[in-house]
Amino acid sequence: MSKDVLLVTGMSGAGKSTVLNTLEDLGWEVLDNFPVRLIDRLLAPAGDGRHEDADRPLAIGIGAQTRDFDPARLVQRIGRLREDDGHNIGTLFLDCSNTELERRYSETRRRHPLALDRPAADGILRERTLLAPVRSWANRLIDTSNLSANELAAQIRSTFSREGHSPLTLSVMSFGFARGIPRDADLVLDMRFLRNPHWDEKLRPRTGLDADVGAYVAADTAYADAMAAIDTLLLTLLPRYRAEGKSYVTIAFGCTGGRHRSVHVAERVAALLRANGFSPTVAHRDLGAAPQDQLEGSPSTRRRPADAG
Repeated sequence: MSKDVLLVTGMSGAGKSTVLNTLEDLGWEVLDNFPVRLIDRLLAPAGDGRHEDADRPLAIGIGAQTRDFDPARLVQRIGRLREDDGHNIGTLFLDCSNTELERRYSETRRRHPLALDRPAADGILRERTLLAPVRSWANRLIDTSNLSANELAAQIRSTFSREGHSPLTLSVMSFGFARGIPRDADLVLDMRFLRNPHWDEKLRPRTGLDADVGAYVAADTAYADAMAAIDTLLLTLLPRYRAEGKSYVTIAFGCTGGRHRSVHVAERVAALLRANGFSPTVAHRDLGAAPQDQLEGSPSTRRRPADAG
């Protein structure tokens, strides 16, 4: 079975690290400065004739600092791997103007790898000549002269994100404000505006995982409109987070004790997200805590008796 491989090369300072980090976030296996002479062995099939993790694409960073780097031999070696072994090997060359590269080296105060004891301009010119065969042979080229790191990462995500692959790790949780707000939450939504099952003696020992508690919470007159607004908010934000390359998002729903309202809403929202193509994990931080009146405060006096709970 052939393996999809992308060689990432180009001018030092043109953004290779940004590209490799972005590909890794997209689920690619990434190797940087891998010795050219070992590529054949890396891509050789396992003993059963298959490649390990064959469905996972591989990105290999190669450049002037790579051991035994020889552009002409690299072109020949990759051509042979394509023709003889049927590997789908692409080459992405990252270019950048000499002026911009000089500016970047000046700002970072880094030394150019090919001009450790000379001005960066000398190393840039030497490297451009060295890489000329690879640049002319590469089937993809990105000029990063006018791109920020974020813009380059966005372009890589747009080009190389696999269909059906979501780099977004999504967590939905419930918690009780009485025990503190979760420190790792990206979005915190307060469910204390909904009527509280704690004040119903039959429902108090139960939790938001129970159908009768869920029905009690859902009967609040504000519930339908609030949930519709929350649904719209999340289904708008999450695809944007994913498009921007955010790797982790935690949505936390809170109520007073963390046992009833927040639990019910977290489960409901997780089901909605699954139905829309996400794969959230669900955690209920305070579900096992014992119900306590002093944590819940007192029943609202602003609601009608039939709604108080």
